[in-house]
Amino acid sequence: MSWRVRQSGLAVSERRALSDLLDQLGPDAPTLCVGWTTRDLAAHLVIRERRPDAAAGVVLPPLAGYTARVQHRKAQRPWRELVEQIRNGPPWWSPMRLSPLAEKVDGIEFFVHHEDVRRARPGWSPRPFDPRRADRLWTLLSRLAPLCYRNSPVGVVLRRPDGVQCLARRRARSVTVSGEPEELVLHAYGRDQGIVDFEGDQVDVTGLQGSRRGF
Repeated sequence: MSWRVRQSGLAVSERRALSDLLDQLGPDAPTLCVGWTTRDLAAHLVIRERRPDAAAGVVLPPLAGYTARVQHRKAQRPWRELVEQIRNGPPWWSPMRLSPLAEKVDGIEFFVHHEDVRRARPGWSPRPFDPRRADRLWTLLSRLAPLCYRNSPVGVVLRRPDGVQCLARRRARSVTVSGEPEELVLHAYGRDQGIVDFEGDQVDVTGLQGSRRGF
């Protein structure tokens, strides 16, 4: 029985859905990642899981040039090979093959990148509401929100439609961002295509929107 059949959860379902969409669209489709086609995004995901030496440049600016070079070379590989490496999951030696760790680290990653491809297409619409997906994303976002909004010049409160809130950043002045958990995740990760509402002074909202969000 393969790894992808034995595992379950948000990370695996989003990985599977993204892989299927990449198969459908091919390597030259646009994404929400500025300057990246689906081929570039696929290469990013592959080196993230299979080239830890290069993946570090995603979060460490001094290594960004090396990461970009490795990603460019990986992007030249055959398209079907790239997609199958994403679909098959991390290599055997990676700790990310352990489901609990993968769920924590990959759940949001694959959700966001799945939406990066979905929402770059004309006529996109949000997926039907899935309470299990929403609850899992909210749990993950609640832990990561302070990092995502660390550059905001104002405080940030995230609020679900049921009124549950998460304090993402504490400041004297703040903005409340409201929406479904899926949409709040996209906003936290810097995607302006997230469907959210803002409560707060317009100057503060503008400051939040102009700040770097995500990692």
